[in-house]
Amino acid sequence: MSKRFTAHSTFVIERELPGRPAYAFRFWSEPDMKKRWAACHADWQTLDYAFDFRVGGSEVNRLRTPEGVIHGFRSYYLDIVAGSRIIYAYEMSVDEERISASLATVEFAPSDDRTRMIFTEQVVFLDGHADAQTRQEGTEMGFSRLASELKRDIKEGS
Repeated sequence: MSKRFTAHSTFVIERELPGRPAYAFRFWSEPDMKKRWAACHADWQTLDYAFDFRVGGSEVNRLRTPEGVIHGFRSYYLDIVAGSRIIYAYEMSVDEERISASLATVEFAPSDDRTRMIFTEQVVFLDGHADAQTRQEGTEMGFSRLASELKRDIKEGS
C-alpha cells in the first residue's frame, strides 16, 4: 500500500470585476453564464455536467482530455446569499482518484460601479497530487476569463 498523506493550503484571490455585484453573481449562479468562463480547455470532451445552484445543490463536471484522462469536479453548495456570497465544498479527481478537497468562499461587494470579488479557498491535496501554486494559477486564469466575459457581455448589452 502506498503511503497516504495530505498537504494543506489556503489562498485568497481578489478581483475588481465590471458591473454591480448582482450582475457578477449571475456568472456564478446561471449555468449558461458560468459555462462561458469556467470551461478552461476547449479540446476536452464533456462526459457529464449537472448544475443545481441552491443550498444543498451540487455541480458535477466530468471531462476527458484528448489523451483519454478523465478529470472530475463535484461541488456542494453550503450557503448562498444572492448577489453577496457563495460557500461551497468541492472535490477534484483524475481517473476516478480523488486528488483534492476544498472549501471555497466567494464574496461580492460593491466598489463604485464595479464588483470587488474575494475568493478564499482552503484546500487539502491528497497523496502528492497537485500543489497550491498550480491550483491558484489555474483559479486565477479562470477569473481572468470571468472578467473578460463580464466585459464582453456588458459591451454587447450596451
